Amino acid sequence: MRILPALFLAVLAAPAAAQQVDCAKAMAQLELNWCAEQSWQAADAELNAAYKEAMALLQSWDADLPKAERGGAEALKQAQRAWITFRDKACEAEGYAMHGGSAEPMLIYGCRAQLTRDRTAQLRGLVGNYGGN
Repeated sequence: MRILPALFLAVLAAPAAAQQVDCAKAMAQLELNWCAEQSWQAADAELNAAYKEAMALLQSWDADLPKAERGGAEALKQAQRAWITFRDKACEAEGYAMHGGSAEPMLIYGCRAQLTRDRTAQLRGLVGNYGGN
């Protein structure tokens, strides 16, 4: 029964320890996994901002078109949903290189971060094509 309190304390201490990780110097696999996740979360925040900007622009563009010619915003929404499915499955496949191992999360998060940065660049390019920022 002494294991449960120790395990509980370890779980509580994990977030505090994670806040002290210097990702440039991370060596332990747990730290590397955490840093990869943070990288993906930062990339995802950028993606969400780019998507909102692109969606607002396409909605505005659609509003200026005759009803029969609208559809850019809906196409973007469907494309984004399909892309998320692609990203998740592609990165799951990449993670299988270390399936079941302690480095699997790092591979998956690293893949998600890279594909998310790539998608953000695509969305920003789309905004540029429509004459936005």
